[in-house]
Amino acid sequence: MSQLIAVMGVSGSGKTTVGAALARRLRVPFADADDFHPQANIDKMAAGVPLGDADRTPWLAAVGAWLATHAATGAVISCSALKRDYRDTLRAAAPATRFLHLTGDQDVVRRRVAGRPGHFMPVSLVATQFAALEPLEPGENGIALDLDQPVDRIVEAYLCTTVEAL
Repeated sequence: MSQLIAVMGVSGSGKTTVGAALARRLRVPFADADDFHPQANIDKMAAGVPLGDADRTPWLAAVGAWLATHAATGAVISCSALKRDYRDTLRAAAPATRFLHLTGDQDVVRRRVAGRPGHFMPVSLVATQFAALEPLEPGENGIALDLDQPVDRIVEAYLCTTVEAL
């Protein structure tokens, strides 16, 4: 059975690493939603300015469209999807999307972001990401897993819950 999975969480939570590993394991395409941001969004974040909802609207539409094109075959995307409204936008485009929320301690995430050379997201925006974050709510198709563990363990834990959910 094909799955559409959005690995979500704040910047530095490991979305891309976990998403790529999960996609390899499932043998489905992977995309990083950061690659769908228009240059203006990247410039804003690089300057330490958090994105607003208006900045995210076209970006979320592009991410949702990518998911929708892979509905029949399955795919994994890494996407912050910090707010319920953002996840609802993705689900409107691709209703079968299941979310894997990587949760964890802000200090751990801050250290990870500080150690990422060449990424446009500065450590100064980590707190704003946590402030904006709306965890998965009851009724949302998804699971939350602790980010502070080996990637293979996160992938296994997700896959075990997927089997149980089927």
